[in-house]
Amino acid sequence: MQSYEERLTAPRSWWVIAGLIGVACALMLLPLGTLPMLGGLIGGAALAAVAVSSYGSVRIRVVGDSLIAGDARIPVAALGEAQALDPEEALAWRTHKADTRAFMLLRSYVPTAVRVEITDPEDPTPYAYLSTREPERLVAALTAVRA
Repeated sequence: MQSYEERLTAPRSWWVIAGLIGVACALMLLPLGTLPMLGGLIGGAALAAVAVSSYGSVRIRVVGDSLIAGDARIPVAALGEAQALDPEEALAWRTHKADTRAFMLLRSYVPTAVRVEITDPEDPTPYAYLSTREPERLVAALTAVRA
């Protein structure tokens, strides 16, 4: 049973930048002729788009008894209290309150987040910081699975 799913996608401005990288590659190859210029446009834009897509397409899911955040799969039994963070509190946990041992699924273009304590005594990770556009919904899903 899946109770929560979210895909964090890159903002539109990043896609514009990927297109501009293609234009820059085309301009660099312009002195070599039309065909190399078109190759630079297509190749540069395609490589930049792959980079934006791979970084910007992370998923956060609560499936069955697991929290899946990016490549991490954490059993809900190993999780403690989940706390929804507003933009100011999320910024604090990304900067001066951050613990270097924490699992951070951080996307700078998402202002809100959820901080979930990790209670597994064998895991040195104190908490998971998850950038999310819907922090209250994620907290509710985690609470529902734990109950």
